Amino acid sequence: MNLRQQALKGVLWSAIQNWGTQVISFLVFFVLARLLEPKAFGLVALAGVFFSFMELFLGQGFANALVQRDELEPEHLDTAFWINLSIGGILMAIAIAFAAPIANWFDQPQLTPILQWMSPSFLLAALSDVQQTLFRRQFAFRALSMRSLVATFIGGLVGVIMALLGLGVWSLVGQRLSNALAGVLVLWWASAWRPGLKVSLRHAKELFSFGISIMGSQLLTFFVLRADDFLVGKFLGAVELGYYTIAYRVLLMITQLLYTTTNQVVLPTFSRLQQEPERMRRGLYNATQLSSLISLPLCFGMAALAPELVLGLFGEQWIPSVTTMQVLAFVGPMQLSQGIVSSAITALGKPNWNLKVNLLNAIASVVAFSLAVQWGIVAVAAGRVVSGYFVAPIRVGMLRRLLSIKLTTYFYQFATPLVASLGMVVSIIGAKYLLIDWLNWQALLAVCIVLSAGVYGLILWLIDPQLVRQALEMARSILSRKKKK
Repeated sequence: MNLRQQALKGVLWSAIQNWGTQVISFLVFFVLARLLEPKAFGLVALAGVFFSFMELFLGQGFANALVQRDELEPEHLDTAFWINLSIGGILMAIAIAFAAPIANWFDQPQLTPILQWMSPSFLLAALSDVQQTLFRRQFAFRALSMRSLVATFIGGLVGVIMALLGLGVWSLVGQRLSNALAGVLVLWWASAWRPGLKVSLRHAKELFSFGISIMGSQLLTFFVLRADDFLVGKFLGAVELGYYTIAYRVLLMITQLLYTTTNQVVLPTFSRLQQEPERMRRGLYNATQLSSLISLPLCFGMAALAPELVLGLFGEQWIPSVTTMQVLAFVGPMQLSQGIVSSAITALGKPNWNLKVNLLNAIASVVAFSLAVQWGIVAVAAGRVVSGYFVAPIRVGMLRRLLSIKLTTYFYQFATPLVASLGMVVSIIGAKYLLIDWLNWQALLAVCIVLSAGVYGLILWLIDPQLVRQALEMARSILSRKKKK
């Protein structure tokens, strides 16, 4: 099987994994949002800020270092596993010991037991890291897909049952822990690799020398992605954070469906092409255009239909999330395209370049959030949009220097999907204006979704029929490979 076939197969299984898990997660999220109060989501979001930050020190960038290396020795795997497991135990102890001071700092005493009970997630994450990396390196995305689907279903089932039993915020804690535990068990069952005792200082240094830049970039990305949660929770309270979390969760569902699907495949694919710049340039353009074909209409449609989506999915108690969701929708396409560019830079052996631009992005984001938080969650969302688009061209310029891409060719990949998406939004606004007095919100939402899909496809076909044919051919190619398996 050649690299193109491996990549197509990887896209298929990565899509199954991410679309399947996101559908399950969103259905669970839909049920829990109707059973729980905004404060429950805010408290767990605050705990998530702490855990997301601490988990950065768990991976140390070893996963991408293992994927990127041309030659991988058993000592690399054993060393990565035992270092991660040791750090996981230390982080668990820190979470238990410092839970009360952290909760007091946020003025949320209910946070203390939540942090303590969620602490085993560090060990569970450490037990999964190397196996997941091996599957990614081998393009074995089928095993990862099965693992994610099973774990997400079990975690969701546990969370919903606990919520129905009236356990409140603990249903969200139970969901997270059961998801992680089920994921570990399925992953170890599917993986033939078992850790040995060949721990080597030399191999640790080799991984760390590459991974340190990855970890630094991830640390800075944390401030970009979670500083808003931190500031909203600290200065506006758990309830406002709950509203912000709902709005951001819908965006995350869309971006993770696309970002994770593409980037799980993009990094190993680009890593194989790092000595073939022309093929890598074509791959970059194709990945960018394909992602924009999907991300732009989804995110623009989310902005146009936000009132109906929030009311229908979550209920009237979440109406304060609508405007925030509309503003955040403009982040999605940028995050996805930047993820592809970042993976290309890493594949070319320059993760330290990503570190530099992530530092600038972190500074811009924290400054924007800090200035905006006094005006509420909508202003914080606007700060995220402005800071993101301020930094994005810099990363593209770095890739241009590394890969000699043509900026006109690169940005042209967005042109047709953008025009079609704007036409789609106009059709949605027109339909809502004409039909709002005639249809209830359920029927109006259904009509707008069907109409927008038709209008988007028609505009694409009128502007660039060759692009539509290429997309359909790729879809047929992926589906035909699925049938042969």
